[in-house]
Amino acid sequence: MSVINHQVVTPEAWIEARKQLLAKEKEFTRLRDRLSQARRDLPWALVTKQYLFEGPEAKQTLGQIFNGHSQLIVYHFMFDPDWEAGCKGCSFWADNFNGIVPHLNQRDVTFVAISRAPLAKLQTFAKRLGWSFKWLSSSGSDFNYDYNVSFAPEALAGGSATYNYAANKMNMPELPGISVFFKDADGNVFHTYSCYARGLDMLNTAYHYLDLVPKGRDEAGLSFPMAWVRLRDEYGS
Repeated sequence: MSVINHQVVTPEAWIEARKQLLAKEKEFTRLRDRLSQARRDLPWALVTKQYLFEGPEAKQTLGQIFNGHSQLIVYHFMFDPDWEAGCKGCSFWADNFNGIVPHLNQRDVTFVAISRAPLAKLQTFAKRLGWSFKWLSSSGSDFNYDYNVSFAPEALAGGSATYNYAANKMNMPELPGISVFFKDADGNVFHTYSCYARGLDMLNTAYHYLDLVPKGRDEAGLSFPMAWVRLRDEYGS
């Protein structure tokens, strides 16, 4: 429904309409709770390959990144080694990260971002945007390729790049994703979940606020949904 000539009713009628929507919202919440439980109930896959990541400290294995917690969330941040800046879309998500890290730590969760760009580029970009969350480089590792967020030139050329659990024809060497891991008392690491594409929507606070306002995300007339997004320090330039 357009915001132009939008239906206007009495306060009493508005309350009745809102109550009807509230019933649907409560149904959605219950469905979401069941979906979240189904996500947690997924079987796990043992991670057998060794990966090394470069960060502020010495190089770390995937198991060491957990930093004393049993659960690990990885945001796969699009930053190709040849790029001079990180992805604008991933930066839109990353603007949500700084404040949540201590809260996640209290629930036995470590959070990191991982990209293929060299560490120096990651640190320069993080400083520019005021980010303090841990950001690691997987340069020289198969990690991004194995978790289907980076794509070899031959896969792109042949249309066989796997993204969001299906072969896709695309020309982007990097795409975003989130992967979750668990480490048991013996040090075994398991892959428990990954999501891509619209599966990342639920992790963007700004999008959820936009979904509350009359115009919503207001992306219908754009060349692609996120065409309006800029790096935080580039709006108005």
